[in-house]
Amino acid sequence: MPRISANPRLLKSTVFSLLVAGLAAGQAPAGANRPAAVPADFVVTPFGYFHPSCVTHLAKGDVLLQDESAIQHANGTLQNIEECSYPHFEADGAKIVGDGRPTGDAQSQPPSITHSWIEYASIHDTANYGDIYAEWDVPPEPTSDDGQTVFFFNGLEQYGGTVTIVQPVLGWNSDYSSRWGIAAWNCCKNGTVQEASPAKVNPGDHLEGYVFNNCSAGTTKCGSWDVVIVDEENGNYSQLLKTSNFGQTFNWAFGGVLEVYGIKKCSDYPGAEMSGTAGKIGFFNESVLDDNFVSITPAWTVSNVSSGLSPQCNYGGSTPKQIVLKY
Repeated sequence: MPRISANPRLLKSTVFSLLVAGLAAGQAPAGANRPAAVPADFVVTPFGYFHPSCVTHLAKGDVLLQDESAIQHANGTLQNIEECSYPHFEADGAKIVGDGRPTGDAQSQPPSITHSWIEYASIHDTANYGDIYAEWDVPPEPTSDDGQTVFFFNGLEQYGGTVTIVQPVLGWNSDYSSRWGIAAWNCCKNGTVQEASPAKVNPGDHLEGYVFNNCSAGTTKCGSWDVVIVDEENGNYSQLLKTSNFGQTFNWAFGGVLEVYGIKKCSDYPGAEMSGTAGKIGFFNESVLDDNFVSITPAWTVSNVSSGLSPQCNYGGSTPKQIVLKY
């Protein structure tokens, strides 16, 4: 497959030209290693443990309407989005009701280790972002399988008073049991999650992940965003088209994030050997545009929030040539 251009405007026509059969999938169950407070019928998402009824799976061609209240299917029919009637849970079992918006100074804090963000590269400045792009390769499968789930992604959210995050995600043991898959996500207005149709990928495949708005230059709170992740090797992709920002201004960008659930030993990480040899992943060819679609030079800050986490593996990160996250 030819290399896809890093220009997100050109990506649209490329993605639409790909003909990919749908693949049956579903989130991994919470599993035996879940915290005691998490019910057995809950599932793992990049945002914590959710009741399956609160995870909406969009088929190819479905659109999450900008008015925030319905999904428009490819055949033109509408499906109302109901508020989730269940709480969800963070990785340590902390219960969250609704969208879980914090108050006070906590509004501008990144997800804590209890939400299983281990390390991440981020920027927040005076710019409002209209586009973020990164490439990364699918790592080897973990050498041990304890029912763990591992996520890698980039994405955008609002700094302070966060309602939702939009992100193209690579996940191991997420949509597909004990293998890699990709999906585009938008979470968590009213405690609900929207996931585009996932697709299978393989170790070594080259991925491109985009988030970009569909508004005219200078629109601070664009109500229409595309979230896309593409596998260059097999042509598989996952996309949320015209998904809502839920009134947010996306001024917090994440160039690369490692998030995990159910890690019992260091070999549960991809590419980390049973002997404890460190694994790593690189996010490269990063591109960030402001809301005028002008390229900016991001001064990424890599945050390691693994303090107190067990097990303690080879955590750490580096920049600026590329974002490297180690584990």
